[in-house]
Amino acid sequence: MTAQLTPDHPANAAPYRPLAQFGFAWFVPVMGWIGLTMAWFQYPRSEPGISAGAQLGTWISVVVFVLVLLTNLIRAWRHPHALLADLRHPVRMAFTASFAIALILLGALGTTWGLADQVWVQATWWAGSLLEFSITVWVMSRCLRPADAGGLAWPAITPLLMIPIVGNVLVPLAGLHWPVFGWMSAQFGLGLFLWPLIVGVLLARMLQVGPLPARMTPTLFILVAPPSAIGLALLQWTAPPVLVWGCWGVACLSMLWALSQWRAIQGLTFGMPHWGMSFPLAAFSALCLRLGQLPDGNWLLLPGQAAVWITTAVILWLSFKSLQGLLDGRLLQPEG
Repeated sequence: MTAQLTPDHPANAAPYRPLAQFGFAWFVPVMGWIGLTMAWFQYPRSEPGISAGAQLGTWISVVVFVLVLLTNLIRAWRHPHALLADLRHPVRMAFTASFAIALILLGALGTTWGLADQVWVQATWWAGSLLEFSITVWVMSRCLRPADAGGLAWPAITPLLMIPIVGNVLVPLAGLHWPVFGWMSAQFGLGLFLWPLIVGVLLARMLQVGPLPARMTPTLFILVAPPSAIGLALLQWTAPPVLVWGCWGVACLSMLWALSQWRAIQGLTFGMPHWGMSFPLAAFSALCLRLGQLPDGNWLLLPGQAAVWITTAVILWLSFKSLQGLLDGRLLQPEG
């Protein structure tokens, strides 16, 4: 929840600084836009306007990334205490991985445009990969600490912990273009190992503590992202179809589980947790389209195309609500 500023705030209250509230969570929209752009790349090229749509999505992704990066750099310079608070926070600290994932996805997007031989594309991917690995180790190390020493108590266990995990299984989307098979496979294996563990811990948290806080309900869609990304990576590796279809089945179940809470999500006031729907929807749509183009998956092509259009509508709506929330200040309120 966010605390609203009111005229009857005490005179000695700390001044409200909107920039201090702008954190790593704003890289999640970057992930959503890049994911949507790459989903459009999976669309059958015979359809008119697909290339133009992918090009527009690329420009939007890059512009949003640059704006969010610059804003976070200014915030770190002017409000270092706010940055440190995010790093220490048991929930918000997971968003640090969204920056690393954005770098990985930018590298993958560059290779999709045929720029795999460009040094800046390779450097972007490497920076994201190494940063993602470091953040994953750091986040997991906090699980070994007591709650009063910066560890993770049950209430802090949310689907957001999936964000560091998802990034590890995304590295093959671009890494297959370079001779980094060993490192890429190791990092992919890390994600494969941690994904079911985090799902198990999340289920245990719900049994121990109860449902997620209402405002965090949209983050349930994050559970769709790991099996979708793993399926896309396995397709890159030309893995046996049975493994890819298995990932699709898990992703489909996760999607239906998240959609079962749709009425609750509709009743929520818009907030940044809603962006938790964006990248998972895009990754699932891309996987459906890829499978729909296989000989035994033709039945999935039309649903996959519909999923891309639905994802596009959702991300456009999220972008409009975010811009609206930035302009009126609602998304830059301190937590209460």
